[in-house]
Amino acid sequence: MQPAPLGTQLREWRSRRRMSQMDLALDTDMSTRHLSFIETGRSKPSAQMLQRIADRLEVPHRARNALLLAAGYAPDYQERPLDSPEMAGVRAIVEHVLKGHEPYPALAVDRHWNMIAANEAIAILIAQVSPALLAPPVNVLRIALHPEGLAPQIVNYGEWRAHILERMDVQIAASADAGLIALRDELAGYAVRSDDHRAEHRDSHASSIAVPLILNTDAGRISFVSTVTIFGTPVDITLSELAIEAFFPADEASAALLQKLAGR
Repeated sequence: MQPAPLGTQLREWRSRRRMSQMDLALDTDMSTRHLSFIETGRSKPSAQMLQRIADRLEVPHRARNALLLAAGYAPDYQERPLDSPEMAGVRAIVEHVLKGHEPYPALAVDRHWNMIAANEAIAILIAQVSPALLAPPVNVLRIALHPEGLAPQIVNYGEWRAHILERMDVQIAASADAGLIALRDELAGYAVRSDDHRAEHRDSHASSIAVPLILNTDAGRISFVSTVTIFGTPVDITLSELAIEAFFPADEASAALLQKLAGR
C-alpha cells in the first residue's frame, strides 16, 4: 500500500489529538500559514521542525519514521528483531524479569499483544486453552477472550472483557495502529455470556484498586492483578513496542496456591 502523503498524515495525527492548526502552530513555534502549507503539500518542513511537530502530537516511533520518509528524510529509529545480536542485552533483561517473577505468571508481548516470551508459571494460565490458540503467533488477548481460550474459566469474564477492550481503546487512540484496530474488532465480536452483562459495569469490584482476573483452574480458584512494564527512553522501534505483563496474586489464598503449585 502506498504511504499517505506527509500532509495527510499530519492532519490525521492532529485530528486524533483534537488540536487546531492554530494550537499546533503556537505550540511548535511556527505560523499557522506555514503549518497549513505543510499540510497541503505546498511547503516541506525541515527534519527538526517535523520532529517538533511529532513531539507535540505524541507520535509513536514507528509513525515518526513514516512521517520522515514521507517528507524525504531518512528514518530516525531502527527496528531490529529481538533475536538479533544487537538486542542480546534486551533479551537478557526480559528473561531476567520473567524468571524473577516466578512462581507467578509473566510474559512479554509486542505491540499487537503477540507473545514473545513467557516464564514457566504461565502454564497455569494456558493449561486449558485450545492448542489452536497456542500455535504461533500466540496472541494473549485472543487467548483471554476467545470461547476456546480462557473465557470459560474467567469468573468475571464480562468485567475482564470490558477492561481489555478499554485498554485497547487507549492504545489505539495513542497509536492508530491498524493491527490493533482489527484485533479489537475481532475481540469485541466474541459472544458475551448472558450472566456477564452485569459484570461489564464493574459492580462486583467497585472497591478494588485494580480489575482482577479471577480464574477457575483445575487446581482451584485463583485471583490475579496485573501490571504492564515498558522500557524507558527507547530508541529502537522493537524496544519501544515491547511490554512485559506480570500477574500477581490478588489475595493470600491465591498466593498460597501458586506457591504450592510451584513446589515452594
